Amino acid sequence: MSGERELGALVERLLADPQYRDHPLREALLLVYQHSTDQLNHLERITRISDGFQSMTREQHSTLSERYDQQLRRLRKILRISDRYQVMMADLNDALRIASMHDPLTGIGNRRLITERLQEESDRARRNGKSYALVILDADNFKQVNDTWGHNIGDRVLVEISRAMKGAIRECDLCGRWGGEEFLLLLPETSLDDARIVVERVHEAVCAVSMGIGAEVLSVTASFGVTEHLIGEHYMQTIGRADAALLDAKSGGRNRCVFARGG
Repeated sequence: MSGERELGALVERLLADPQYRDHPLREALLLVYQHSTDQLNHLERITRISDGFQSMTREQHSTLSERYDQQLRRLRKILRISDRYQVMMADLNDALRIASMHDPLTGIGNRRLITERLQEESDRARRNGKSYALVILDADNFKQVNDTWGHNIGDRVLVEISRAMKGAIRECDLCGRWGGEEFLLLLPETSLDDARIVVERVHEAVCAVSMGIGAEVLSVTASFGVTEHLIGEHYMQTIGRADAALLDAKSGGRNRCVFARGG
């Protein structure tokens, strides 16, 4: 490269020297030099354009790559958010379903859960031939409790009755609030005779409920109507028979258990 610069400098000196102004080869040397200079300038422009294009291409490629990575990161974030949202919605649906199946005051099953389980147990009994026992119990003189002590105390009584029931039944049994001060027990694959043991235990647990209100003590009793589901009948017929037994218990003096056989 230094040799080319030296050659260029030599040609320029020769062309500028006055003694060679009339030399017959001076014109030819000038044309060759100008042509070489033009070619060199052209090559330099091409080189600059090429370098610029390559730089632009690299920059564009880098920009596209960065944009791709950015979009990829954004999509991954959206997917993570979507996964969390789906988990959250599933948890919310589970919570809503549980809430819709349980009594908000006592926390035990409500009428909806009870009717679903009654349908399931009736279908199961039809398939395997093993029936279930059904119990309806009612807190005695509950209206008097509300009138005397107020509804807040009445609600506390219902909560304590629910706790006593839950502590006295078996793991496979279901207790639920049927409505007001009325509760229902579902004893799967249990005959009327076998239900007596569970019912007596629940009766004792409910009657043991007592609440201190100031200097006074509030005690609780309950009446029970018990029956056995007849395989093939609708569960509402079973409920009707248990409810009739409950009425007999209340009309017979309350704080009693009446067992009714079907058929």
